[in-house]
Order: sequence, then structure tokens, then C-alpha cells
Amino acid sequence: MDLRQLKYFIVVAEEGNIGRAALRLHISQPPLTRQIQQLEESLGVQLFLRTPKGVELTEPGTLLLEEARNIRKLVSLAEERTQKAGRGELGQLDVGIFGSAILDTIPKVLQAFRKRHPDVNVVLHTMEKGKQIEALRQRRITVGFNRVLSPLPDIISEVIATEKLYIAVSDQSPLAAHKTLPFRTLAEEPFIAFPNTGRPNFVDKVFTLCQEQGFLPTVAQEVGDAVTAVALAASGFGVCLVPASATKLSLPGVQYKAIHDLPEGASVDLSCVYLKDHTSPILESFLSVLRETHQSSGVLQATL
Repeated sequence: MDLRQLKYFIVVAEEGNIGRAALRLHISQPPLTRQIQQLEESLGVQLFLRTPKGVELTEPGTLLLEEARNIRKLVSLAEERTQKAGRGELGQLDVGIFGSAILDTIPKVLQAFRKRHPDVNVVLHTMEKGKQIEALRQRRITVGFNRVLSPLPDIISEVIATEKLYIAVSDQSPLAAHKTLPFRTLAEEPFIAFPNTGRPNFVDKVFTLCQEQGFLPTVAQEVGDAVTAVALAASGFGVCLVPASATKLSLPGVQYKAIHDLPEGASVDLSCVYLKDHTSPILESFLSVLRETHQSSGVLQATL
């Protein structure tokens, strides 16, 4: 029993006549009759009773008609799902995330992708930069999002956002009374640095900016992420420099101050990273949505 025979059987059963079924199938009557006979022989049962007007289903034939229709539906569904998977519209997208961008940019991209491809299951994995690169190479994740990335020969990095920097201060600090602050505030206050893993990283970028301005901050605390750093700033442990996305954190006791003399280059990129030779249709679909989402910003660029 094969799919072609099932198709022929269904049409004969629906038409109740071999001749009409042959016309509907665009084949001649003898080969259709042979196919039905072969199907009966392979099953060892009679599926049709021959009548003066055509054919009628036997009891086994009636049962087979129900099962054959179910099989055809499953085959059609399998074809549809396979085609959708080939277009990157079905399956699973594993995404590596880390840092403050999950508070703003990344959710916007993921929301746009899920709206376009609702049948793709998006799974988020929190992991720092080194773990993301390892997971990409092992194909445990499809894409990652991170900052301050060194060029790697097998990894493509696309900048999807460039964010200004702000100073987070406690609302109990005298600094809270100022609308904006000078960059040198980082030299005059205890400094909360983050992250403390995945070098080079955001804090390395901050220290380079400070060195270019002739000072190094006095590090009071070094923590793993922006949420912890902002929470410490709110509690009066010091100040921290954060990307614009981190200002979405509405923690009690914290204020974010613009920097009125922001040095040239005092911004930080957020990049989407993926394996150079990864040819997944889902990855292509995701990158298409990502590029459309951020094309108007004019900051998207690829580096190998």
C-alpha cells in the first residue's frame, strides 16, 4: 500500500464509479482498476463490491476510507510543515542574551520576529560573551547578542544599535540635584564597574574613555551585570556608567543623568553574532527581520 494507491482508492470511493474516478484523476480506466486490485491483494481484503452502477464500499473499505483520509491529512500537514521549515517559518530559534540590551533593543527585535513567524519557538539562554561564542560554535544557540566584541574568523557580527552613555546616581546623592553631569564625575565618585567577565567588555571600553580624558575611576565595586550595578548605585555605593538601554530599569532610588560633555566615541554598540557558515533557514528569517527592524537607524553593519 502506497500513497498513490490511497489517493486512487479515496477518489474511487468518493465517485462510486471507476470511470468517473479515472476522469477525475486524469488517467485511463485500466491502470486505475489494476491499482485498486493490487491494493486489495496487498491487504488481503475486498474493498469494493461491483454493482451495475459502479462500485460500493465493503465494511473493510469503509474503515480504510476513514483511515486513508486521515493519512492524507497527515501527509499534507507534513508537507506544509516541511515547506515552512524550509522557509524559516517553523522550528526553534535559540538566542544567547546578556546585559542591559534585554531591557530594550532585544525584546523589540524578538517581538517583531515572533509577530512575523508565530510558529517558531524562541528560546532565550542567558550567557556571557565567551559562553555565547562557544555555544554558537557547538550550534547550541543560533544567534547571540553582546557588546564590545573582538573580530573572530568564524563569527559574523552585525551592529544593531549604538547607545549613548548615562551616569546612574542615587537620588539621595547631591548629584541628583543636577540635570546633567560632567564626564569627570566618574573620577570624583566611587565607581561601580560591570561586567566582571567576558573580556574585553563594557568596563574596558569605559576605562579607555576615562584614560583618554586623563583619569582612571576609583572602583568601589565590580559586579556581573547592569541590574546589580544600578541597584548598588541606587543604594549609594557609588555611581556607574550605563548604556541607554539600562535606563529602562526603574529601580527605587536611582536617577539617570545625561553627560553634557560626553567625549567623542562615548557610546557602546550592541551586536548580533552568529556562525559564519550557519545556513539555517530560521537564522536567515531572523536576520531579515532584524535588518528590517533596524534599517531606518542607519547603524547596521556587518564585519567578518
